[in-house]
Amino acid sequence: MGFFDKFDKAKIDKVRAQAQDKLADAVDKHGDKIAGGLDKAAAAADKRTGGKHHDKITQGVAKAKDGLDRLDKKNDDLP
Repeated sequence: MGFFDKFDKAKIDKVRAQAQDKLADAVDKHGDKIAGGLDKAAAAADKRTGGKHHDKITQGVAKAKDGLDRLDKKNDDLP
């Protein structure tokens, strides 16, 4: 019997759904601030690497923003 065998699957699913809803609300309310932080971090990383990895940094930020857009369960496209 493993450690996780003690937990009720329905209870775990309920807690996970609640956490996802809270995360979706947070991303919906603060998505613009999160996106701005991603842009700021990308600019800092680009500056530190001297633009050497600009395309990879830009690609990573775009994927992160797409992920945030999926998390908030709305198709409102983050900036």
